[in-house]
Amino acid sequence: MTLSQLSPMPDLSVLLTERSQTITAQWVEAVIRDQQIKSADQLSPTAIRDHIPHILAALATVLAETQESDIETIIRASLQHGALRAGQGFDPTEIAREYHLLRSQIIHVLRADLLQCTAEEVLRAVALIDAVVDGAIAQCFKSYVAERLQELDKLRGQLLLTNQELDRLVHSSQENLSVLAHELKTPLTSIIGYSELFLRQQQPVVRDTPHSLEHIERVVRNSRQLLRLINDTLELSRYEAGQMLLRLEPTNVRGVIQTVFEVIQPLAASSGLQLLLDAERAPDRVVTDPLRLQQILVNLMSNAIRYTEVGDVTLQCRVLSDGWWSIAVSDTGIGIDEASQAHVFEPFFQVLSPEPDRLTNSTGLGLAIVARMVKLLQGEISLTSEVGVGSTFTVVLPLETQSSDEQPNSTVVM
Repeated sequence: MTLSQLSPMPDLSVLLTERSQTITAQWVEAVIRDQQIKSADQLSPTAIRDHIPHILAALATVLAETQESDIETIIRASLQHGALRAGQGFDPTEIAREYHLLRSQIIHVLRADLLQCTAEEVLRAVALIDAVVDGAIAQCFKSYVAERLQELDKLRGQLLLTNQELDRLVHSSQENLSVLAHELKTPLTSIIGYSELFLRQQQPVVRDTPHSLEHIERVVRNSRQLLRLINDTLELSRYEAGQMLLRLEPTNVRGVIQTVFEVIQPLAASSGLQLLLDAERAPDRVVTDPLRLQQILVNLMSNAIRYTEVGDVTLQCRVLSDGWWSIAVSDTGIGIDEASQAHVFEPFFQVLSPEPDRLTNSTGLGLAIVARMVKLLQGEISLTSEVGVGSTFTVVLPLETQSSDEQPNSTVVM
């Protein structure tokens, strides 16, 4: 049945226009409460609402007999919605669930008025609503696919660039080459396989279905994992070659911590963990490399979250005596046995989870990079841990890191 075959209903058009705000507000609340739309947990009501009022306004024109149906608005708004949801990290099933809730809320708000209509009028109204919502879903998926493909193309370009530097690394050093090759093989194989599957599905046209889009999600996810592994390897190699840059400048410690918390908060929230901060005794200003300091904190806190299933992750910062200060990151995670503690700062070493099925997406390089950055900043890092209780990584740094002739790339900006 096409839209042109259905008779519009002016009374329902007016009612829909009058109650658009109510439908929108109830839909936003339904999306927030829905347990199947996890990606909306960190979004504001405004970010969730997005294009829905435009869809409802255009739907009212479809139901009205006194004006031309505004199909263009539905198409444009849905295309924008799909691109936005791709950027917000939604998966295809979550988007489909959003539109299912929208359809339900429209019928729910108009239910009392529909009951006063004839059976034929109700069927026609519901058919119109279904046709508009289904059309919006199709346009939304179209832009969602385009956005994901664009991201995939960017990732492919980045992989090509980093692969060139990786080739130079392989020629200069054979250490850990076999381990690196093994770690690269699984995600790379997945990227190739799912890419080929998706390309086959594009012939002769792209199939905009959640099942097809799931393949794209896997490609993007594995591409990101591969990039992270390569970049961590290169960062470690730069240090070993004495090429890791160090730029010293007066640094606001609390500002760096705040930035780190903003980066880490979504990861903690997705794992159901609480982030705690004790920085009342933190130094006001230190001379260090703010970028390297931020990398140290992000690595330590993301590592703590990765190995913590329930509880919290705490960052404590305070001034010590004799020109030193410390940062301690504690968690309530699985803990590290005594035999493993001596190896946690070695490249490619990973602490095994007591639950074999629990995946951590770790490259085994994060703590190795942290230890070398701490050393570069003329500090020390230590670990205390108890299995089943949690771990604490403590970094002690000078209030003023000194430039050194042994670090030719170091510069001080005052």
